[in-house]
Amino acid sequence: MRNEGLGSWPARRARKTPHRTALIHENTAVTYEQLYERTTRLAHALRSRGVGRGDRVAHLGPNHPSYLETLFAAGTLGAVFVPLNTRLAGPEIAYQLADSGAKVLVHAPSHSTLVAELPGSTDTRTRIEVGPAYEELIASYADEPIDEPVTADDIGIIMYTSGTTGRPKGAMLTHGNLTWNAVNVLVDTDLTSDERALVAAPLFHCAALNMLTMPTLLKGGTCVLVEGFDAGGALELVERHGITFMFGVPTMFDLMARHPRWQEADLSSLRILNCGGASVPKPLIEAYQERGLTFQQGYGMTETTPGACFLSAEHSVTKAGSAGVPHFFTDVRVVRPDLSPVDPGEPGEITVSGPNVMPGYWGLPEATAAVLTDGWYRSGDVARLDEDGYVYIVDRKKDLIISGGENIYPAEIEDRLLAHPDIVECAVVGVPDERWGEVPHAVVVRRPGTDLTPDAVIASLAGRLAKYKIPKSAVVVTDELPRNASGKLLKARVRALYSTSPPA
Repeated sequence: MRNEGLGSWPARRARKTPHRTALIHENTAVTYEQLYERTTRLAHALRSRGVGRGDRVAHLGPNHPSYLETLFAAGTLGAVFVPLNTRLAGPEIAYQLADSGAKVLVHAPSHSTLVAELPGSTDTRTRIEVGPAYEELIASYADEPIDEPVTADDIGIIMYTSGTTGRPKGAMLTHGNLTWNAVNVLVDTDLTSDERALVAAPLFHCAALNMLTMPTLLKGGTCVLVEGFDAGGALELVERHGITFMFGVPTMFDLMARHPRWQEADLSSLRILNCGGASVPKPLIEAYQERGLTFQQGYGMTETTPGACFLSAEHSVTKAGSAGVPHFFTDVRVVRPDLSPVDPGEPGEITVSGPNVMPGYWGLPEATAAVLTDGWYRSGDVARLDEDGYVYIVDRKKDLIISGGENIYPAEIEDRLLAHPDIVECAVVGVPDERWGEVPHAVVVRRPGTDLTPDAVIASLAGRLAKYKIPKSAVVVTDELPRNASGKLLKARVRALYSTSPPA
């Protein structure tokens, strides 16, 4: 087999465990043999529509077999898969389609209206809606094997990350990046071929795809795909399917622990609970320990596919608050500005190296050069090491807001706010939120002579940004925002002055 990439996985699994269940979605089960057959037919269909090596194929929709079928079909052809965040607004989707140059968009019926309203400026001429037309398309093509040469160095996925400059960047993840990340998970979490993984976190996020789904499929386990997370539904699915493996952000696990059925739910099958996106609060750890369950926490980012550090269950208490140590085939250094290693307890920047680190950003050589130095990815995150080499995150990327596991970059919101004719200046900061950890809060300076209100500020972003990015509160002021001598906005000062209540 000349295909060394993800596109070969269904074929390799089908020849080893053809009759094992690969996917479960609602009341439908798909075996590995069926997954291979459907993926191959879809690959032929895409090829007939002009998709070839290096072309981009996008998917927009909730967790569904079509997501993975499109990913594997693209990989079969040597094409590049582009997953799109279903929570984004139309202009954001249009930008990513245009930036990636996607030829084909496979989308869920739930997004038909949004897709129909996309501007004609993108190169996406072929749009395939999941449903009857999608099934007819697959059925109309043969399942004759395709063996397109694909190497580990070829780009397999372009996954967009929120950009600090107001525009998202497409992290290019190679087939080798994706495979080695999956191998790291297999080594560090002791997965078995009997795993039954609950995929409730969205697959368009790097962690749900690469820390949960892909390792499970590589090992030959079963993925139960859920289109939207519901705490009660998750507890029921654990019982019904004997779920052994879950990934989620702390908010998801917290909602499950607060559900009325928490104490009575049968969770005896659960073996592995991986949590990422934010640190796990101690009370949440204790709530799960009372049920005999222990979290395994991790630290990473899209650019590292995403696993960088991992804290195993056996150290979840003794090293509480830590991101753990580097994954098996990954190296992590915490360095000073001159890139020399820090001493234990000294804060420094996290840098990551290994076969899971991306080669760069799509079409952005300068941005790539800014973060990759001699094979080391500079995260911009600040951490310290303890005497045992465990990594403790001190601060995320400057100004980053992490809300329910979603990364929100204020610059993107500020860019949209400054387009408002009545806003002269603005700053977006994170403020504490009981449910989501933190949420965006906007501080805007209104143009003299206008009567701009906080509600109008928030309303102006509707449809222009994903809902989770839109500030939950706003303050309108008339004074200039605080800046230092060089004119740099002082976000800490803004937060101190305006994040609790409007000025008198």
